Amino acid sequence: MGVYLDNAATSWPKPEAVYAAVDHFMRHVGGTPGRGGHWREEEAARIADKARAALAELFHATDASRIVFTMNATQAINMALKGLLQPGDHVITSSIEHNAMWRPLKALERRGVELTALPCAPDGTLRPEDVEAAIRPNTRLIALLHASNVLGTLLPIDQIGQVAHRHGIPFLVDAAQTAGAYPIDMWAMHIDLLVFAGHKGLYGPHGTGGLVVQPGIELEPWIEGGSGVESEREDMPSELPARLEAGTHNAAGIAGLLAGAQFVLELGVERIRTHEMELTARLIALLQEIPGVKLLGPSDIEQRTAVVAVMVQGYAPDQLAAVLDQAFDVATRAGLHCAPQAHRVAGTLDCGALRFSPGWFTREEDIVYAVGALRSILEG
Repeated sequence: MGVYLDNAATSWPKPEAVYAAVDHFMRHVGGTPGRGGHWREEEAARIADKARAALAELFHATDASRIVFTMNATQAINMALKGLLQPGDHVITSSIEHNAMWRPLKALERRGVELTALPCAPDGTLRPEDVEAAIRPNTRLIALLHASNVLGTLLPIDQIGQVAHRHGIPFLVDAAQTAGAYPIDMWAMHIDLLVFAGHKGLYGPHGTGGLVVQPGIELEPWIEGGSGVESEREDMPSELPARLEAGTHNAAGIAGLLAGAQFVLELGVERIRTHEMELTARLIALLQEIPGVKLLGPSDIEQRTAVVAVMVQGYAPDQLAAVLDQAFDVATRAGLHCAPQAHRVAGTLDCGALRFSPGWFTREEDIVYAVGALRSILEG
């Protein structure tokens, strides 16, 4: 079946319960939450509510009804940024952000929002005191990724959350790389807005994601349309989640996301992280034995997620990825990973890097095989 090491893009395979949930919904439910007055609609709404409750438990969110479903993390980030920021506002971010954060921030900057991108060290680390020093009287938001999809670097979100809380500034965290794979407590970390991707560490289908909005944060709708409730209004409903959920839900995807979130809750995030980081440590140790291989990101494994990107002297990353795929059936990812800012910091913007990202279903023998395949190419 080959070796799949691209879980930072999309986790695969999925738990059997996820496949079963999507299939059951498509074959036997078929309704849309909030639309219609029949049992199929009621069952779809019940599944969506259960998914919100499971996610609220996972993230320690205060109110499950304030979890807004989106098609992906990118849509959720746009919803948060454009629902909160106005011309003249100031936002603080980092120099390693994914394009999902960077591009909407730059678009808002062109419309009059002031932007400070704090420089990270070459390994992606960022000091909380630098965030505090960047605060201005008009700072309206601190918006950061939790972990880099290129460097694997975990930013000190809990400490930065304390900074934001002290200054009364909303804190937006892009947890696309950490939701389901790293413990997140929105209350303890002082996270006001949490973005998650359903198809990565939550083991849900493509086309699922969301935004968790803590009480006290009000967002203007980013998109308007049908909501299934308060249809007589010419504007969107006043209450979440309907206020931000315009249009038909990916209801079958949400059923799969519920199964994925339940899978994570049953295993426990700490158990998942322990497994992934044991594999990551093994991966790093084996890669370090190969001459000419340079690892990106922090040397301290505790500051990492299960993402290991490398440069190999004398080889283009995309060529290595192609040979690994075609000759050895090893799935990796090469290039800029939709995060050129992180590559700029790491000094790899000109050609990108080759990325390995194990997941829960990865085995130690997969790691050994993949590194052996890379060694075979280089010794060729």
